[in-house]
Amino acid sequence: MNSLMERRTLLKSAAALAVGGAVNTVLPAKAQAEAPPAPEPGQMVVASATDAVVETKSGKVAGYIRKGIFTFKGIPYADTTEGANRFMPPKPARPWTSVRSSRQYGPIAPQLQRNLSGKNDEEAFMFAWDDAITREYQAGSNEDCLRLNIWTQGINDNKKRPVMVWLHGGGYANGSGNEQLAYDGESIARRGDVVLVSINHRLNVLGYLDLSAYGDEYKHSANVGMMDIVASLEWVRDNIANFGGDPGSVTIFGQSGGGGKVSFLMSMPSAKGLFHRAVVESGSTLRGRSPENAKAFTEKVLAELKLTKANIGDIHSVPFEKLLEASQSVLQHEPQPPQHATPSSRLAEFGGLSPVVDGELIPAHPFDPKASEFSADVPMIIGTVLNEFNNGMNHPEYEDMTEAEAQAKLREMYGDHAPQIYEAFRAGAKNKPFDIYSQAAAAGRMRRNAIKQATAKAALGKAPAYLYWFKWKTPILNGRPRAFHCAEIPFVFFNTERCDTMTGGGPDAMALAEKVSDAWTRFARTGNPNHPGLPEWKPFTAETVPTMIFDNDCEMAMNPDAAEMKSIAEA
Repeated sequence: MNSLMERRTLLKSAAALAVGGAVNTVLPAKAQAEAPPAPEPGQMVVASATDAVVETKSGKVAGYIRKGIFTFKGIPYADTTEGANRFMPPKPARPWTSVRSSRQYGPIAPQLQRNLSGKNDEEAFMFAWDDAITREYQAGSNEDCLRLNIWTQGINDNKKRPVMVWLHGGGYANGSGNEQLAYDGESIARRGDVVLVSINHRLNVLGYLDLSAYGDEYKHSANVGMMDIVASLEWVRDNIANFGGDPGSVTIFGQSGGGGKVSFLMSMPSAKGLFHRAVVESGSTLRGRSPENAKAFTEKVLAELKLTKANIGDIHSVPFEKLLEASQSVLQHEPQPPQHATPSSRLAEFGGLSPVVDGELIPAHPFDPKASEFSADVPMIIGTVLNEFNNGMNHPEYEDMTEAEAQAKLREMYGDHAPQIYEAFRAGAKNKPFDIYSQAAAAGRMRRNAIKQATAKAALGKAPAYLYWFKWKTPILNGRPRAFHCAEIPFVFFNTERCDTMTGGGPDAMALAEKVSDAWTRFARTGNPNHPGLPEWKPFTAETVPTMIFDNDCEMAMNPDAAEMKSIAEA
């Protein structure tokens, strides 16, 4: 154990030296006083004591300029959550007096390290995960992770640019605001003239463990991860004007787990007025965990840790690794959800760590049986991708899947309804067994919830919802990954060239990125995604299910998969 701790200490020290301590650096007064050299003509990056400095409520921050875009990284939007602050609502960031260097991504929430073994080589190649800071942070586990990043065309200029706040994926257990190259906000800030903000917040056992039965001080521990996000939006409200943004025009958008977080924010009274538009990408969440489920899970975790109400205070000093190990052990023995369960229902109904419908912070399920009135005036974009989790990445053998094998897989998901579902999807999938299985699985797990969420939103009769279906298939790896989970993100951020291992970086990808990214930024600016590069995108109605299909040829389709969805609804 001692050698393990020594190794972690050495890793932390080495990583801190490697990044020059940039995450927490405050520039000394002498450095601030020195006159910086003038930028060279055509210089791509400018970082000096005077060129990208902005005043925040906590103190001044210094970023840098890259190709004309002002960039700030690792800004604290709240205090550290370690020690006594663990499991507690976020507190305001502690102020600083000198100029804080904010040029390097900040620490991310402690979490399981990503599995980058050989069997996941193709995924690692395509996503090009940025896990360097993850490793450095986990070596120390200091839990000081409430940081945000900003990209903008102008600072201190009194302009009111739309603000887009990105919520990362990874469910409620993993991920960060910088894990994918696709999340870089420089390109979308330049093309759309928006202010792009990305954040880190507490995850897994630190963000969603319900300790409310163990003391009033833990009243909100089950949802502190969501409270972090609200705190980041309050920071945006109070500070973004100095970064060229309009606090009265904020769009929250997220993919996968990030889309789930958007769904929950739509139902939280504390978030009302902090955002004005919302986008859910492959993460439509209708229900949250029940208090009963959450409390039962917590009891099992505390039993693993040998903690009771009498000694619950010790939980503040338990190493994160032990907390995570205990929660993972409990998860392994929880009832397993059916194959066709959506990611949100898996979390809400079958254990795990995710937001809890506690009757206060989250008064009711966000979109079941109806959408929340708290955000009735907030327009939404909602959608999914064609193949989602069931793609050929890491699995070249899937291309040879037989009809019998595909039907067997569908039977695992849909039981006796599998044969009619297989036939319903056959025409649209061009008869290839794996495509039939893949599209049927994605429809049941993801698109079905997106349509339900749009239906509930439209039923309020106030702000509209716009439904999309991303069908563009990557040419990488001979097209085997298809339209995979996360495939749309580089297009939204206008990063298809930067993410060429995902998209191929070709002209077709760039042409589609122009259409997708312009739709998102137009929506952020006006609440309506329509622009001249697309067919007319009609607001959603349950009767016609208008769906914008994003592909090399974009089209507006009315209920394009009615027969397929009907077959799943009957399962």
